[in-house]
Formats: sequence, C-alpha cells, structure tokens
Amino acid sequence: MGSAIGFDYTGKNVVVVGGTSGINLQVAIAFAKAGANVAVASRSIDKVNAAVAQLNQANPNAVHMGVSFDVRDNDALTLGFNEIAKAYAHIDVLISGAAGNFPASAAKLSTNGFKSVIDIDLIGSFQVLKQAYPLLARPNASVVQISAPQAFIAMPLQAHVCAAKAGVDMLTRTLALEWGVEGVRINSIVPGPIADTEGFNRLAPSDELQQRVANSVPLKRNGQGQDIANAALFLASDMASYITGVVLPVDGGWSLGGASIAMTELGDIAAKHGL
Repeated sequence: MGSAIGFDYTGKNVVVVGGTSGINLQVAIAFAKAGANVAVASRSIDKVNAAVAQLNQANPNAVHMGVSFDVRDNDALTLGFNEIAKAYAHIDVLISGAAGNFPASAAKLSTNGFKSVIDIDLIGSFQVLKQAYPLLARPNASVVQISAPQAFIAMPLQAHVCAAKAGVDMLTRTLALEWGVEGVRINSIVPGPIADTEGFNRLAPSDELQQRVANSVPLKRNGQGQDIANAALFLASDMASYITGVVLPVDGGWSLGGASIAMTELGDIAAKHGL
C-alpha cells in the first residue's frame, strides 16, 4: 500500500512518540497510508486510542498499536517500549516528537516552568532514543526528531523552548556520530509556522496574527502538517540513505529572516497583555 507521493513502507515498523495530536499525528497517519505498521505513544490513553482508530482507518491491513507514557518517567518508558517490543520485533523508524511550550517572558518564568520544558523536550528526547536503541540498532534504521525553529532562532517569550530545542538538535548531531556505526541514521526536522497546531495557536492566537506570520514567510503561507509528514517520509526512506546528522528546516524559508521579525512583533503584542 503506497502513499500518494510514492513512498512504500509496507512491512516496516514505525513508532511515533507524541503521535496522538497535531503534526506528529499527521506524520503517523502518513506512514500508515504508506503501508507501515505504526505505534503511537503519548500521556493520554484516550488520545492514544483515538489515534490508533485513525491509523486503522488509514490502513486497516497493517498492525497498529498505542501505548501511554510520560517521556519524563523512565520506568513508564521502559514498560511502554516493552509493549512495543512484544508487537514489533524491531523498529525501522522512530519519530521523536514529544514537546511542551507556553509563552512566558524570562523575567516572569519560574525555574520550575523552565525545567518542565527541558524535562519534556530535551531529557525526554534523550530517554526516548535511549529506550528505543535496542530495537533500533540495526542497519537502515532511522530516527527523525521533530524540533522547532527556537533551536537556532532567538524568540521572545521562548527562552525555555530555545534552550531545550537547541539541545535536541545537538543531541541529533551527536547521536548521528555515535550510532552511525550501527547503521542508524538520525535527523531533525524543524517545522516553521504550521497551521492548526496547538503550538502555533498559542503563539499566534488570532487569525490576524497568523496572517502576519504568513506574510513573513517567503512562500507567503503557513505550512500544513502534510509538509512535515512528507519530509519525514523522505528522511526515513532509502532515498535518504546517505543523510544523517542533518537539521532540516521545513518552513517555506521562514528561518531566512522572517521568523525573527514576526516573533519579535508577536512578542511585543504579548507583552502588552502581560505575558
């Protein structure tokens, strides 16, 4: 069962952490439509069950499953990956996309607030990759981390996210060095402004603000979840077999300059509202 854009993952086992909503769910559905067996994981068992139902609808001929865990809880991660191992003998593709975000100025951000994002985004990503490693450590396995432009673009109200995502991208590059000998490739996708996602709606909570962001993108539109899914399908495929350690912006050129302008403007607006 191949996808509409020509990728065939029939018989492949794909795990999408954070794969029950937003961009990550659209990535999971894209792999299912391309023929893969897909496992999704997130904290909410209700969201897990709903996502598995969508995967079964997208491709009823594959073996889909879901597990519930918090990436900050290493014991729960161990149990979750044990369940995945019972269903899949190995993992061909891991999509690591757990993330937390909220707008807050550094002066008003508590240490616990800063730490919570570090725990989810950075430490959580490390724990996910480490737990998945025994099932991944084989030639042609692929990891795709879903990062964020805050990793390399300073943004107001995002000090905690900027610090966490910068760490995630360096984790990608470092593990690409370490795990390449096993044949495992690791890359990051950096989404630009993606419409109809929780993170974007938080940072630009009105149609007017979202249009301002779109105007700051060289391609003059905000992205769609399918744009990120297409990039993930490519990076995890044999077509990208000599690509590892790459941090790939999929943002319509936003990171070329428009991101800094747009986010500074949004930061000024948020400051007026006491954030």
